This record gives sequence, C-alpha cells and structure tokens, in this order.
Amino acid sequence: MISFEQIEYWNWWVIGIFLIGIEVFAPGAIFLWMGIAAGVVGLVLLIAPDMMWQMQLLLFAVVSVVSIYAWRFYARNRTPVPSDQPNLNKRGAGYVGRTFTLREPIKDGTGLLHIDDTRWKVEGEDLPAGTRVKVVAIDGTVLQVERD
Repeated sequence: MISFEQIEYWNWWVIGIFLIGIEVFAPGAIFLWMGIAAGVVGLVLLIAPDMMWQMQLLLFAVVSVVSIYAWRFYARNRTPVPSDQPNLNKRGAGYVGRTFTLREPIKDGTGLLHIDDTRWKVEGEDLPAGTRVKVVAIDGTVLQVERD
C-alpha cells in the first residue's frame, strides 16, 4: 500500500487524468479544474521533489478552488456571441409570422395545426378547416394564431 510520503509527480498526473475523465460523466466543469490542479501539483512536484505531502494537498486544494472560481467568474461575465440564427433550436419560434392552412377546425379556442410531419396545438378564434391562419406568437408549445 502506498503512503502519502511516497507520492510522486506522476501519481498526481494520474489523479488529474482520472478527474478529467470523471468530467465526461458529471459535466459542470468542476472535475475538469480539479484535474488541471492535480496536473499543476504534479508539475510543481517534478520541479521540487522534496515537497511534503501536506503542502501538496494544500497546493491542490488552493489551485482547485481558485481555478473553479476563476472559471465561474469568467463564464458568468462573458457576453454570448449573437447568433445569425436565433431560432435554430426553437422550432416553434421559427413559425411565428408564417401562414398555414388549417386541416382541422379550431373549436372553443383550441385546435391542431399540421405543419410538415408535426401536429401543433393552436389557440385562437374559432375557425373552420381550410382557413388560412398566421402564427403570431408561441406560448410554450402552443402556437397562437389569427385569421390571415
């Protein structure tokens, strides 16, 4: 069994690789920074091999905490890059402003609208089948329509 006094630089690198590997299964960029901190401790231990194990653990803890907080500060204060396709992953929002023909009537303010291979729940005034409607808004997964 290995004791803390026998830890070498490569042990820290193995711990770092293990922690980075955990990040794959537990995303959140916590284990990533702890893995990098273990790599830093391994590098310091390569340069200063006589470092006591208590100092190694302290260095690991400090570098881990500082790097995690630095990343969170950076990520929180970073402004997102505006997209040229803001509705790319918002399928329903892409239909706002488009016109469609009702295959089924809207009764009591609700109905279904067939768009391509999907049926969308719609809300609007009561209209018969065959009426052209324009999507004016989206509320969750419900399209708000009005007569075109």
